[in-house]
Amino acid sequence: MNWKEFMDETEENLVSFSKEIPETAKGFASMGKAAKAGGVLDEKTKEFIALGIAVATRCDSCIGFHIRSLINLKATRKEVCEALEMATYMGGGPSFAFSAKALKAYDQFIDLDK
Repeated sequence: MNWKEFMDETEENLVSFSKEIPETAKGFASMGKAAKAGGVLDEKTKEFIALGIAVATRCDSCIGFHIRSLINLKATRKEVCEALEMATYMGGGPSFAFSAKALKAYDQFIDLDK
């Protein structure tokens, strides 16, 4: 999978759909902003939680969004691997496969940053 192309298409689809449901889209964006706001847990920790949920729910686009956020937050490959290790432990075989996809996404997106 080419993660950049996949995420570009996903974002185009979301923009188009958001025009059809503007109030819901605004509400979802507002909820995301509130959930990521600083508190006891920092944003990076919250993104690791979101990545684990993305793996568990087998959501490719969610994996892409949260991997990109983690890269922007300077998450290392080792940190990502440890988070994915826990997701695999909790989710078994399907999470093992989706954790591998998430690591591939990390590697592709980190190469784009170089």
